[in-house]
Amino acid sequence: MSRPDLHAPLPAEISDRYHSFLDLYARAAEGRGLAPLSPDLADTAGRVFAVSEFVARAAVADPAEFSELQSSGGLFNPRSLAEYEQMAAEAAGENREADSLLRPLRLLRRREMLRIAFRDLAGWADLTETLSELSFLADALIRAACMSLERGLREELGTPLRASGEPQSLMVVALGKLGGAELNFSSDVDLMFAFPEAGAMSEGAKAETCAGFFSVLARRLAKVLSLQTEDGIVYRVDTRLRPFGESGPMAVSLDFLEDYYETQGRDWERYALQKARLVAGNPGAEEELEEVLRPFVYRRYLDFSAFDALREMKAGIEAEVRRHGLSNDIKLSAGGIREVEFLCQALQMIRGGVLPALRERNLLSVLPVLAREGIMSRDICEQLKIAYTFLRRTENRLQEAFDTQTHRLPDGDVERAALAYSMGFESYVAFLRELGVQRAVVRGQFLALLSGGEDGDRERGTEGPGLAWTHAQDSDRAISALSEAGFPDPEKVLSLLEAFRAHAAVAKASEQASRLLGFLVPEALRNAAETEAPEAVLSLLLDLLAAVSRRVSYLLLLKENPLVLSQLARLYEQSPRISQQVLRYPMILDELRTPETLYTPPERRELSAMLDSRISSIDPDDLEEQMETLRVFKQAATFRVAAADVAGALYIMRVSDLLSDLAEIILSTALGFSYGHLLKKHGKPPCILAGKGCDTGFAVIAFGKLGGIELSYGSDLDLVFLHAGDPQGSTDGPRELDSASFFARLGQRMVHILSTHTQTGQLYDVDMRLRPSGGQGVLVSHVESFADYQKTQAWTWEHQAMVRARPVAGDPEVCRRFMEVRREVLCMVREPETLRDDVASMRERMRRELLKEQDGLFDLKQGRGGIVDIEFLVQYVVLSKAREYGRLVRWTDNVRILETIANLNLLRPSEARALNDSYLALRAAAHRLYLAGKPAVAPAAEFAEIRDRVSLVYSQVLED
Repeated sequence: MSRPDLHAPLPAEISDRYHSFLDLYARAAEGRGLAPLSPDLADTAGRVFAVSEFVARAAVADPAEFSELQSSGGLFNPRSLAEYEQMAAEAAGENREADSLLRPLRLLRRREMLRIAFRDLAGWADLTETLSELSFLADALIRAACMSLERGLREELGTPLRASGEPQSLMVVALGKLGGAELNFSSDVDLMFAFPEAGAMSEGAKAETCAGFFSVLARRLAKVLSLQTEDGIVYRVDTRLRPFGESGPMAVSLDFLEDYYETQGRDWERYALQKARLVAGNPGAEEELEEVLRPFVYRRYLDFSAFDALREMKAGIEAEVRRHGLSNDIKLSAGGIREVEFLCQALQMIRGGVLPALRERNLLSVLPVLAREGIMSRDICEQLKIAYTFLRRTENRLQEAFDTQTHRLPDGDVERAALAYSMGFESYVAFLRELGVQRAVVRGQFLALLSGGEDGDRERGTEGPGLAWTHAQDSDRAISALSEAGFPDPEKVLSLLEAFRAHAAVAKASEQASRLLGFLVPEALRNAAETEAPEAVLSLLLDLLAAVSRRVSYLLLLKENPLVLSQLARLYEQSPRISQQVLRYPMILDELRTPETLYTPPERRELSAMLDSRISSIDPDDLEEQMETLRVFKQAATFRVAAADVAGALYIMRVSDLLSDLAEIILSTALGFSYGHLLKKHGKPPCILAGKGCDTGFAVIAFGKLGGIELSYGSDLDLVFLHAGDPQGSTDGPRELDSASFFARLGQRMVHILSTHTQTGQLYDVDMRLRPSGGQGVLVSHVESFADYQKTQAWTWEHQAMVRARPVAGDPEVCRRFMEVRREVLCMVREPETLRDDVASMRERMRRELLKEQDGLFDLKQGRGGIVDIEFLVQYVVLSKAREYGRLVRWTDNVRILETIANLNLLRPSEARALNDSYLALRAAAHRLYLAGKPAVAPAAEFAEIRDRVSLVYSQVLED
């Protein structure tokens, strides 16, 4: 991207400015007894003066100020928000009245705008730095003015109080560019004023209500900032974005705001509030404001209604452009700044409810998130960043020329030459060429975003199977069309469509939803016709459309992304179980937008990064948001695994690996949430292992399928929680708690996060019965108590469970200690006959209680020669031989344990391999049946060979 070349020859059109303004400044400085500029600085200043009459005249009008900026170093270095706050506070001083604040605030603003413009035009600051400093300055000036005026008004009218008696302050909310901390050079500021609660005024106050007090304060603040005086203004203040616009109250309570947005909020207000940021207010007010605005701006689902709102807003702007001839407006015209903003904001609004990381206010900050989350490609995000940077730099150059709020390209030759030179181009024609390129990038991506459904209001179905919906009254024609499309039973299809029309939700759908269904049902017919089971797939697609018929956002998602329905049809053909998942959690429809990623589930590192991104912006104290985010993440990730599975892209062990990785990441994150909450509340408990301190002192131990890295789709989690807290110790925080109670609460919170049902479902069923003493034992055991129990009191079946047990989250030292205990327990001396009797009798008991096999059918899990028989065989061999062959305790999964058994010749290698192959085949079949929505039961003849093979080895080892 071009930047000013301060050594490039000046265009002839502005060379006179260089000399004339430098001469004017030199004479003014000499008249004040100031030293002349150094040659290098003089040349830079002359070039800046040549492109900005504002900077030139400000320097000439007050050369002492310009000289001070040089001597203090302010001209050569960036300023922080803290520096600006100190300057603004010093400028406001002890002033309490509006009139006394006018001059000092304006002088500070004028000096700093001179400084910021000079640094920008000289090429000493990039765009991000310039926008940040402009925003910092505005924040500081607004805050200082507000605080000074509020102190004065309290002396005059009394103090506004909350119901608790605590004083409350005005909440100044910045919207637009200032809200996003990306203010342009001559921008006005969009402000909204609120206060925490209706409350009451202090005793003897002259103001009757808090609302009256804050309305007066808001008006005074707006006047101090925007009144034109001989020193100029601070900022033009626009308050029309408040509830009810210009006719609404100047300042309102948070309860008023919440009620207004719940009952009357419009889509354009959601866009406006997306960048809402508190500039002034009591400590903690930002969180209160966020709680009110976030549910309105970001819906707890994928909100594709943002597209329709975007189209309406853009249509209005384009009409204004045409009406007022604004084609040269770099903000509003095609490919301008507003289109980049709309594009990013629409994508944020659609997914921000389920992806907290997208709730960025600053556009340049949100683009990397869009790329990281795969919502837009990295190349496109980079192109948009370059285009946006170019447009915003152009905007600043236009405004820095005369400190005017303009977005129109200049008409005069001199101004055009100045603009081109300030942007680093040798001519205005070259600048326009680059501007055209960048506008085309923006316009192309903007139109691509809106392209889905440009004709969406027109019903599909004028030909093909869609006729059965759009021309249902002509049954002969409909039947003919369905037959030609490949539906074996057209009459059944007509019955399905009639039932769909009569569905209560469809019959009561809104006008917009009905219009969208008119588009989508023919699409469902067309996609179902392309499958091997068209009627069955159509039935499932219609079930989904009926379920979301009152949620326009999902209908819009389906309409805006035609690939989604075709992917659904393909998946439904293979797996009705997937249709149930989509029906229960329609937010995962978004995963279908990009087939190239749908069928390639993310690896563990990518999964972890995705979740970290989603939780990074969540309030650590917002348990509800944490739980919802985890659930949405789990549903989406599981869906991608299942999609790849039914497409034949994954081997059974890979499926289990991915599902196990997902569970471990979720457990680790849930533990982080839970521990962080208790740490903040109670402080850290002392934790000791082997005489040495350890970190969190808590670990999650997985048994069963997760412990064996063999998790399947419907698996629950068999967990045990262990801690290493000092039995005599207590936490070191404000609310002291003994160690045992701390860890008990930690375990309870973990179970709550994992197992509670919310609107987005449940993370996992959690089974804690494998802890010492089962359901009667304490929820979280000390790791040494657990060790003692396992060695002295545990039953054989509990030792069997230890074969498939491993740490999956928590303190490394506690995890390490558990693995020591596991090895010690598995390698204990056992009486062979007693062990065999215990294992065999437990297996028979399970078979009696759980096996419900019918004639001619085989229960893949509990049937004789099934999965559980193989698991018991493996556990028996490990418990009987681990003391002699320590390698047996290295792994927790059956596949690698069987490989070890074969290598050690503890079974004949052919028998071990047969068990391994049988185990994988049975698990793969159970997976397929699950995805097909069927129980894990198959015709006995189909698995006769496997059953005989497994039963023979089982009887030889455990029965004969």
